[in-house]
Amino acid sequence: MKFCGCALVAAVAPLAIVSTDAFIPFALQKNSLPTKAASYGPLVSSAQTVLSSSTVGESKDALFTRKPRPRYIPGEIPDPDYVRIFDTTLRDGEQSPGATLTSQEKLEIARNLAKLGVDIIEAGFPIASPDDFAAVKQIADLVGNEVFEDDYVPVICGLSRANPKDIERAWDAVKGAKRPRIHTFIATSKIHMETKLNKTPDEVVEIAVNAVTFAKSLGCDDIEFSPEDAGRSDPDFLYRVLSAVIEAGATTLNIPDTTGWNMPWEFGNLIKLLRENVKGAEKVVFSTHCQNDLGLATANSLAGALNGARQLECTINGIGERAGNASLEEVVMALALKGESHFSGGPGSGKLYTAINPVYISPTSKMVSEYTGMICQPHKAIVGANAFKHESGIHQDGMIKNKSTYEIMTPESIGLMRGDSESGAGIVLGKHSGRNAVGTRLRELGYDLEPDKLNAVFARFKEVAEKRKGGLEDEDLEAIVVDQAGQSNMLWRVTGLQVSTGMSGIPTATVKMMGPDMVERYVATTGTGPVDAVYKAIDQIVGVAVELENYSLSSVNEGIEALAITRVSISAKEGGPNDVPSIHSQGGFFKNRKFSGSGSDTDIITSSARAYVSALNKLLTWNARRVNQSEEGHNDHPLTDTDGVGNAEQAEPMAVAEV
Repeated sequence: MKFCGCALVAAVAPLAIVSTDAFIPFALQKNSLPTKAASYGPLVSSAQTVLSSSTVGESKDALFTRKPRPRYIPGEIPDPDYVRIFDTTLRDGEQSPGATLTSQEKLEIARNLAKLGVDIIEAGFPIASPDDFAAVKQIADLVGNEVFEDDYVPVICGLSRANPKDIERAWDAVKGAKRPRIHTFIATSKIHMETKLNKTPDEVVEIAVNAVTFAKSLGCDDIEFSPEDAGRSDPDFLYRVLSAVIEAGATTLNIPDTTGWNMPWEFGNLIKLLRENVKGAEKVVFSTHCQNDLGLATANSLAGALNGARQLECTINGIGERAGNASLEEVVMALALKGESHFSGGPGSGKLYTAINPVYISPTSKMVSEYTGMICQPHKAIVGANAFKHESGIHQDGMIKNKSTYEIMTPESIGLMRGDSESGAGIVLGKHSGRNAVGTRLRELGYDLEPDKLNAVFARFKEVAEKRKGGLEDEDLEAIVVDQAGQSNMLWRVTGLQVSTGMSGIPTATVKMMGPDMVERYVATTGTGPVDAVYKAIDQIVGVAVELENYSLSSVNEGIEALAITRVSISAKEGGPNDVPSIHSQGGFFKNRKFSGSGSDTDIITSSARAYVSALNKLLTWNARRVNQSEEGHNDHPLTDTDGVGNAEQAEPMAVAEV
């Protein structure tokens, strides 16, 4: 990794959008297609999966036909042992600072969630902005109509506050799906009602009932209601409000531990009490939504399942506001390994199961991580980089003799292919390697790229390999894939870069860029350091006013020639030419979105420039799409319109809060 930036960046050919299959192990892409789907690339039937043995001493994975998914009925699950998985990565997960996703990225994640087999995809908060509405509608119209061989198609859900404008906007976004759902909410804890909502309990009940009634009047027969901050609410008041919304037509009751306050035994008992005391409880499905402020989100979700909750809300990698949400991979694998033996006492036989394909966990985790720019900590359960690595001599000895001595599941069971799946050809990748060798190794690592994407990755591989001695490691290859994933929607790209810096001089950068008009422009500027100088030059060329929110630089592996990978997040300056406000679904206020980008190179300045331009391209693309939607009439109520999103707040003088 070079620590002085004076490299010339070669021009990169325009790239296609990354295919969702780029993140999926090659061996998993050859099964079957949905019976009714657009022809955008191979999909895998959700009827087959790989699971590791759940008993210590058995080291072989079993390939078997997944348990059939019960027929979907709003408010009812024919098999009381079945647990629905509700994924809110695209809504609550995207609310993580810096995790803004483009519409295309949301669509690709949604398609991977469908391959994973989640029962419900909460696609977003439609009234937040025109782009959010368009993204939810696109997912509903496409993913919500792609039916798999076993008749599975995900429910597409839109979040709304408890007022008519929000609810109608959510319904307009999701009604194109085969199975649309509206999720509406209002706070029920004393502190929220008194200090935030300024509402009496009677008023809260009335608002909740009116919201569900209005949703039903639009033609929606699948309505989820959440009493926000239920974990700190008076149980007697919960009985009252939940009984009322059931009578009004709610089919799913989601019980949020909004602040992550509850202990598992407290939260489990709350679910039990609600099932026993809410009138009409037998007519609805109880759900959990647990935040991770005390690190108990997964434990609380499982405690809910133990006590009768049959829908668990979670996110990929556990991302979300503050400390995040219950992690989908943790919840799913806990049920896969323990569901048949440790959940007796609730409804049914106590042998709980889901219809998730765990082999898609690792690919989906990678996709979410790279698109949001939020990298998992190495020791993260299930999907962390160290989750299946063993360094202790005692552990290594046990693994050599029997892998089940220290692994309760195999990496292959979650779609992470270990050495056994490699070609064994002894290939060393370097500057003389061909496209086939690079493509073969990438497939072994889980990246089966489309030809144009492989060409772009291979071109970048050649650039890097020319500067390296001894070949590229797997980590280097993965960094290059990440780098190219960040270069989609390329409006601007760096074609030349040179910096001068040192202890006695003023850091100076000369940057050359090519824009969407294919005209090259260059600027020379000074800064407090070489990266600052480069970023100021890029800002001048592109004509943006942004704040650099986060900047991180790390080495992919060891050595002076190691690749550097840079990750940044930016937001438009308030009132600037690229201001991109949207409504925050938790606070009800307008905020500027954050956009992340990543880049890699053996030169840290070049790596930094690529990451920054990647984030800028996302911001500019998002802004351009919003303007186009307004001009074409897709946004019939822009943020300043009296009938629009801004007025939604005025329509109900009620603060918004987290679900």
